[in-house]
Amino acid sequence: MAGRGTPATALLDKQRVAHTLHSYEHDPRHESYGLEAAEALGLVPGRVFKTLVAEVDGKLAVGVVPVTGQLDLKGLAAALKGKKAKMAVVADAERATGYVAGGISPLGQKKRLPVVIDSSALEFETVFCSAGRRGLEVEITPAELVRLTSAVVASISA
Repeated sequence: MAGRGTPATALLDKQRVAHTLHSYEHDPRHESYGLEAAEALGLVPGRVFKTLVAEVDGKLAVGVVPVTGQLDLKGLAAALKGKKAKMAVVADAERATGYVAGGISPLGQKKRLPVVIDSSALEFETVFCSAGRRGLEVEITPAELVRLTSAVVASISA
């Protein structure tokens, strides 16, 4: 099966979490990985979430927001009781998570980073996020995503 072999899918299998993998042919020319996933899978874009790595007070953290929005850095910092946030350098994000940009999953990261999931995720029965590589999404309940990542839920989408 195409989904085998990412740390995210291994975590889901190990934890026996109900989930569905959805793969699609990734087009390297597409401008947005998340919107590409929504289009390729025929989904409402608000149900597809992107995983963004930022620095809050000098420490890496993860924001999970709908692909239709931007990460609200002030909101992320506030959710983690920090003062200042900025987007992380891509190389740092890839090194800490073990994933490549465009395929960073909030699940199964190499280094466990603090995670904040946008509260809009709770409006859906299931949400989609990267399963650990470009062209592979996992469909999971928001409650399981929050539990598996030990996430804080806050309004962090601008």
